[in-house]
Amino acid sequence: MNRPGRLLLSPPSETQRARAQIADASRHDSWASGDSYDAYIGRWSRQIAPLFLEWVVAGPGLRWLDVGCGTGVLSQAIIEYCDPADLIGVEPAESFRERARAVVSDPRARFEAGDAAALPLDDGNCDVAVSGLVLNFVPDRERALAEMKRVTAAGGTVAFYVWDYPGGGLELLRAFWTAATALDPAAEALTESRRFSYCEPRSLTALARSGGLGEVAVEAIEVPCVFRDFDDYWRPFTLGTGPAPGYYLSLPQEGRDALQAKLESDLPRGNDGSIPLKARAWAVRGRA
Repeated sequence: MNRPGRLLLSPPSETQRARAQIADASRHDSWASGDSYDAYIGRWSRQIAPLFLEWVVAGPGLRWLDVGCGTGVLSQAIIEYCDPADLIGVEPAESFRERARAVVSDPRARFEAGDAAALPLDDGNCDVAVSGLVLNFVPDRERALAEMKRVTAAGGTVAFYVWDYPGGGLELLRAFWTAATALDPAAEALTESRRFSYCEPRSLTALARSGGLGEVAVEAIEVPCVFRDFDDYWRPFTLGTGPAPGYYLSLPQEGRDALQAKLESDLPRGNDGSIPLKARAWAVRGRA
């Protein structure tokens, strides 16, 4: 029997937790640290970037724009493989811009603060506008693509790529969330496959066309993701940059330990102890 004046609170149910997570699923989208991003996703984006640029098919001496340039992964590849006349990287996070400036020292490149949905450039300012692994995190994706088209000269190229989240193409994340949801079913609301279900060819084609692009094409690009050992795989998840690391850091210590142990048990292993996974992105190209 309850004592008068004392309220006993029961713990929240799984349903209540799930509803709360669905209502605020983006709260773990922390992209504050450039160095942490490079250790987490940047190294795999670095492998995708030159393959994406080869597919874009743009000649030398053009004016390039990299929207949401982050730590400069795609910008560096543009400098190395495309011989641009100049390159502007637009990125809202100062720590990422600083990292990009350190990585890309070529005088043809400059990095400016800006929002993908309100680019700080005049109409027709570039010949090729690209974006790597960014548009799914932009609240108004159609507006962002329309802005990329606006600042691209008529007949120029607008292209971007995103991970194949719904197809499990980023296997390092699929393994993480499979283990997380086995331990905590409410974590499913935070998975990229659920939040970014439109990252597949038909929806991406429709998105590009809604942004005003013509001659739209979509292509899969896949690279191996081989981790030396479990620590090489696991450490980036402890650094807090990105939805999955943000979720991990939100757990109590016993939850963190359980998730780490499950992943260490479940991940595939090569004969040398390495962890062989793959990363697949969808590349989208259109004409301004």
